[in-house]
Amino acid sequence: MHDSVRDDETAGRSESPGAPPPSGLLEELGALARAVRSLFGAQLQLLAAELGLARSAISWLLAAGLVATVTGVGFGLTVLALIGLLLAKWLHSLIFAFAVLAVLEALFLFGAIMLFRRCMHWMSLPATREEWHAIMHDTLQKAEQDIDAGEKPGSEGVKQL
Repeated sequence: MHDSVRDDETAGRSESPGAPPPSGLLEELGALARAVRSLFGAQLQLLAAELGLARSAISWLLAAGLVATVTGVGFGLTVLALIGLLLAKWLHSLIFAFAVLAVLEALFLFGAIMLFRRCMHWMSLPATREEWHAIMHDTLQKAEQDIDAGEKPGSEGVKQL
């Protein structure tokens, strides 16, 4: 009986009324550290997964662009063949059909070249040249600021991810 009274007194003395036991505080800090580590670990895993998906998407975009280009060229050649066939039936001569088709293609090519030249003329107008110069100057100035700050030029897109 004497031992049980001592145990009760010792238990009463070790627990001070305002302070939690130190082992509970350490356990809570450890749990907090584990939670923070888990949170940032999950964020890093999510970022790695997103970057992997982006890399995969770039490859698929390039493949889709190549397929679209090849398919577009094939479609254009098929349409030209059909037009040539219709012209051959209409003109009753394969050579005349090819000649008419060549003239049509030359006219379209000439029109595309004239449109390109007109657009280049628009790009050479004074207001456009000044705007182009301002864009290039701003880009160069931003790149120099990034270099001075110790960053790679163009890395602001990576920061926004």
